[in-house]
Amino acid sequence: MRLNSAGGATPQVEISLSDRRAILKNVLAALQKRFYSPEKLDADWEAAVDRYRPMIEGANTAAEFEQSMSNLLAQLHTSHVGIFHGSARRASSRAALSATYLADETPFGKRWVFQDVHSGGAASLVDIEPGDILLSVRGREITPPEHPVFPMGEQSDVTIVGKDDRPRTVNLTVSRPKGKKLHFVEPTLVEARQLGTGLGYLKVAMFPGMVGVEVANEISLAVENLGAVNRLIIDLRGNTGGGIGALRVMSIITSGKTPVGFALDRRRVPANLETEKHGFDRFSRIPSSKKALWPLALQFAPAMMTKRPVVLQTEGLGSKPFHGNIALLVDRHTASAAEMIVAFARENNLAAIIGEKTAGRLLSATSVKVGHGFRLALPTGAYYTWKGWVLEGSSIIPDELVEFDWRRRRAGIDDQLERAVELIRSQPTARAS
Repeated sequence: MRLNSAGGATPQVEISLSDRRAILKNVLAALQKRFYSPEKLDADWEAAVDRYRPMIEGANTAAEFEQSMSNLLAQLHTSHVGIFHGSARRASSRAALSATYLADETPFGKRWVFQDVHSGGAASLVDIEPGDILLSVRGREITPPEHPVFPMGEQSDVTIVGKDDRPRTVNLTVSRPKGKKLHFVEPTLVEARQLGTGLGYLKVAMFPGMVGVEVANEISLAVENLGAVNRLIIDLRGNTGGGIGALRVMSIITSGKTPVGFALDRRRVPANLETEKHGFDRFSRIPSSKKALWPLALQFAPAMMTKRPVVLQTEGLGSKPFHGNIALLVDRHTASAAEMIVAFARENNLAAIIGEKTAGRLLSATSVKVGHGFRLALPTGAYYTWKGWVLEGSSIIPDELVEFDWRRRRAGIDDQLERAVELIRSQPTARAS
């Protein structure tokens, strides 16, 4: 059997029947050793393994093998799990295009409709806009539930229908990934502008990097450049998360050093977690320069080696004029570290939350080698807010539920943003937190 990444630009890989059996065995062993929720590996999971084993071992093509493995892993009903080949240079549309979409009925049948399109991404650069309907990719019609994928480092013809209701084909160039493991293309990370006297708008597309020094610096500079605003809307729609850079947003919306939460392997949950958590090490400062990362690594090395949890804590940046008058914009694609911000704001009553229910995907994850060039991505720890909320599988319901209406959005009407502006302007200027 031969495995090719999309576009055929990477080396071919032979995997025999014995290889397929070995990969499956290694996947199962890795899950038993590291999966964040061992109780999910129960009798139902074992039955699923028995059910999918013949399809995995009998796969006639690389696509069938990968799909069968993915179908098995889907039975765990959790985020951050999947299998991929290390030579693959393809990405989902969300990563490749810096855009999100939803499935809905359209004049062309059930289709993917673009929802969030981040500035600077591949979709934005060819003028794809929210509300545009996806018809085909590289000459092939795509309909839900199949998700489009794109070869990295290549061009792809994509046919869409815009607000003029006429199909058009655009030529997207999807950059190669910066790393071997994370296949994404960075959009413009931070945007800020004033929406009128005293009202600031801050949009953060994602939080790349483990510590996120660069994005944290961009966020701080953007807020500083807004000037003396006394109301602030923070747009996290389409923000699918990332790393610790999200702590800077949480530090901006409150003045002091407030504990946020921590990731914890469920195999190591102590019986008296509420007491022991006060003794966990605390991470409460994103350095301004990458030169400080080595000392930071040394500081937290003992906790990392023993897998002892580290509590995220806000940085104590002081009072801001807009404290007490903050709105967070969220949607169904707001996930991971971005959801961490939303949960922190909810637990500490720091902002009004407006938009759609969030994704409910917040786990710490890694990837491990499982043989013959394949890697298994798997969650290794659940995230706990400081007050004990586990967000995985539990969407955050906004204070003001405003669904995305793609027909109105393609007409230039952003109902969610307009409601946030209306709500925040109706509130009196409040004290700083």
